[in-house]
Formats: sequence, structure tokens, C-alpha cells
Amino acid sequence: MSWLELSVQVDNEAVEAVSELLARYGYNGGVVVEPAWTPGDEGPEFSYDAGRPATLRTYIPLDEQAEDVRQRVAQALWHLGQMRPVGELLVRTLEEEDWANAWKEHYRVLRVGRRTVVVPSWLSYEAQPGDVVVQMDPGMAFGTGLHPTTQLCLQLLERYAAPGRRALDIGTGSGILAIAAARLGAGPTLALDNDPVAVAVAAENVVLNGVADRVVVAEGSLGAGRSMGHWLSGDFGDERPAAAEAAGDAAETFDLIAANLIAKVLVILAADLAAALEPGGALISSGIIDTREQDVVAAFEAAGLRQVERHQEGEWIALVHTR
Repeated sequence: MSWLELSVQVDNEAVEAVSELLARYGYNGGVVVEPAWTPGDEGPEFSYDAGRPATLRTYIPLDEQAEDVRQRVAQALWHLGQMRPVGELLVRTLEEEDWANAWKEHYRVLRVGRRTVVVPSWLSYEAQPGDVVVQMDPGMAFGTGLHPTTQLCLQLLERYAAPGRRALDIGTGSGILAIAAARLGAGPTLALDNDPVAVAVAAENVVLNGVADRVVVAEGSLGAGRSMGHWLSGDFGDERPAAAEAAGDAAETFDLIAANLIAKVLVILAADLAAALEPGGALISSGIIDTREQDVVAAFEAAGLRQVERHQEGEWIALVHTR
């Protein structure tokens, strides 16, 4: 089979909107987000440059519908480009064997926070003393460590993922946050996602990192999230404002929850997240665009959560709450 790679350069503030668009058409909803990179002084490490455009890629089968899909994507990008800088849609054809590895070209070793190093599984890296190495093969799942929201969560996990803390990673994607929590000492850890592609990828990454004895990967969500499709699909179930009806059905509680989702989903799940959090536990939430921050803050406050930290990178916000 042949494939079309659709790629476009976008302003960093447009990454979320364009990712959602490409996910509607790309194979298994997969989108590769390649931020602009600045090489380090030595070695294979690179740093993320928020001041330059990011490149987004997705892949579609080259079949009788491909041209129609390309036109629809191009038209939608044109409309988005009236609001934020969006480049030209570029298209190239790939054969099966090329497509299988094409997205791997765009990943680098990435140091996040003081200790965490995200290493693509196909690259070599010599760990330094104190490094917590997370090997990732993201496949076509969301969560590579490249996006600012994931980096904010990883930085906070370095402080909150203490030994003996039972953890939940909801919307686990590639499993990166669950694996990092386990490598930092937390556990047992439950990694949940309602996308079966993400569940399969996360399970493989858990084995790759040698933490299968501490991380369980499963398909599912909390409360109101059980009626949702994958959060990139735009299917948000019945969108109960506080999900109050579902808040009491959480069978387990956790000392640490990582919820790297989007603001709309966090608002819907607020009561469920509160119900699943042990008193005195920590909820790390991210994926929050700055224009939606107050919606999340209000929903979490209404659910009985108390905000203890706020962090920002560019237009992206991460919060820490307790109860």
C-alpha cells in the first residue's frame, strides 16, 4: 500500500487546532508534532524553541478517497489560516516501508526538567548520573514528550511521583507519563485511555521500559469519560457540566493523578477526578490553553479541589490541585 504524508508548518498557538483537524483524517488519528529544535552544545540533546513554527504531519492511505481528503484538509487549513499563521499544505507519497519509519526522522533525545530524559527507542543515549531515562516508541499515539503540555507534566512528576504513591495517568496516549511516574518511584500506576491504538502503544512502551510490574495499561476512563470517544475526536459524550452523576462510581482512589487532556475534557471530568483523588493527594492537569484556564479553575473549585500550583509555558498551562 502507498501513503500520503500531509504536512504543514503552523504558529505554535495553532498547534492544538491543527492537530485536532489532522487527527480527524489521519490514519488512526495519528499526528506527529515536530517542534522547532535548537541543538545542544554537545551530544544528541536538543531543546524546544517555542519562538519558531512547529511542523505537523499525518498520514492517509493513497486510495480513491485520498484526493478528496487532501482537498478537505487544505480547505480547513485555509480557514484556520485566517486566524493564525498556517503554512502551505505539503504532500508527498510514501511506500509502505518508507511510511513505517517516516515519522521517526523527526524525533530527538529530549531532556525535560532536572532529571528526566526522553529517548526515542531507535536512538542511543548514554545516561548520566541521576538521569531518569524514559524510552519511547510513540507509534501513532499522542504523547511523545515533545509538546509543552507533556513537558510541564514531566517536570511536575519529578516532584510529586514519590515512592509509595498510587498513581493514575488518564488519557495516557503513548504511556509517557505513567512510565515516568514509575521510573521516578511511584506505583502501582494505572494508565487509562479510551483509544485502543493508544492502549496498544502504551503497553508496548511499558514493557520497553521494564516497568510492567508497576504499570497496568487498560482501555477506559473515569466516570463521564467512559461515554466519550478519544478526546481528539471531538466526541465528548453527554458533556455533563460537572459529571456529578458519575462521580460516585470510581472503584479506586489514587495519591497522584496525571491528566494531560484538554480544557473541555478536564471540565467534564472535574467531579470524577476529585472523587478518584485521595485526600492530600496531588492532581496534575495540563493540556490547558490559556484562554480556557478559568473554565478549568472554576470546575475544579466547584468539585472541591484546592489549587496549589500553576505553571505556564507559552500559551499552555499546567495546574496542581489537592483535596
